[in-house]
Amino acid sequence: MALKTGRGAEAPPFLVMDVISAANARAASLPPGAPGIIRMEVGQPSTGAPRGAAEAAIRALNSDAPLGYTEAFGLVSLRERIARHYLDHYGLVVPARRIAVTMGASGAFPLAFLAAFDPGDAVAMAAPFYPPYANILQALGMRPQLLECDATTRFQPTVAMLEKLDPRPAGLIIASPCNPAGTMLAPDELAAIARWCHAEGVRLISDEIYHGLSWGTVAESSAAAFSDSAAVVNSFSKYWSMTGWRIGWLLLPEDLIRPVECLAQNMFISAPHIAQVAAEAAMDCREELEGNKAAYARSRAVLLAGLPRAGFDRIAAADGAFYLWCDVSALTNDSAAFSAAMLEGAGIAATTGLDFDRGRGGRFLRFSYCGREADMAAASERLARWLGR
Repeated sequence: MALKTGRGAEAPPFLVMDVISAANARAASLPPGAPGIIRMEVGQPSTGAPRGAAEAAIRALNSDAPLGYTEAFGLVSLRERIARHYLDHYGLVVPARRIAVTMGASGAFPLAFLAAFDPGDAVAMAAPFYPPYANILQALGMRPQLLECDATTRFQPTVAMLEKLDPRPAGLIIASPCNPAGTMLAPDELAAIARWCHAEGVRLISDEIYHGLSWGTVAESSAAAFSDSAAVVNSFSKYWSMTGWRIGWLLLPEDLIRPVECLAQNMFISAPHIAQVAAEAAMDCREELEGNKAAYARSRAVLLAGLPRAGFDRIAAADGAFYLWCDVSALTNDSAAFSAAMLEGAGIAATTGLDFDRGRGGRFLRFSYCGREADMAAASERLARWLGR
């Protein structure tokens, strides 16, 4: 007799992980001395945790104090330091009790979704979108409601789009800067969306994981400045270069504090103690982190100049994050096959747009530029040679 599987067994794959596997296999097959694979498939900074974070972790490991469970919402000192970050960066006074330290942003999303929504609820989001938004919602029995966006709205939703939704969704997920397009909502646009959601009873989930990585064209602002009912997600993975430490946070509205705390107690107990110690120290490593950001900016500039010469000349406005979202329909309508051929022929790993837009993604590729700066500088020349430009 076949055994039953649950709803979660039907979750779609996160295709970038398959690209990582293929790139690893390709790299392992190269003969000694051959040019290596240029990794542009994943949003993982090559820089690693700042030195001060690593040193704080070493001190904690060498001390006699035990590294055990913390409160479900994390170390009080870390939550207070995050609250100070909101004051320093946004001018927002945020009580530490509204901050929940989580197992990365990936751990924050199911907590927020479970606390805010019920099975069957529709949750809207722009397409293209970060794949786990939809995949986690589906695994929890909720319904992703996709808003098809393009360059005319800078790949971001608008209040006009939201007004057309009837019935209203239970929630809306936004990201600014967004993955994959790197575009941002201007403060007045974010304010309008946040206020519309609050007035219409639509729970806003604002993914602000790429804050700190914007390039001067649009000002950064937090949804928390415009709505008392929004839940904000952030993480130490991107600006703070701490992907493997698995540490993030939620800034919660008052009505979700206790529900999320109870869920966190049961699902995770707490984020790793050692990662919390390192994260708190990382917040005071601004000089090193700004140096990392300057390297990303140089890589961005090199690619924005070089990719068009290689044939990738339709690129979304890259206001922030560290991605370039390229319309490659002049080269292919099958970006999955194209990216596989590019890995084989040019030694460059990039992600098919199908990960981010199941309907239109065959015409798009996402390039990440947070890898080694020398590799980013070489990427355009490799692509030009491969395409005979």
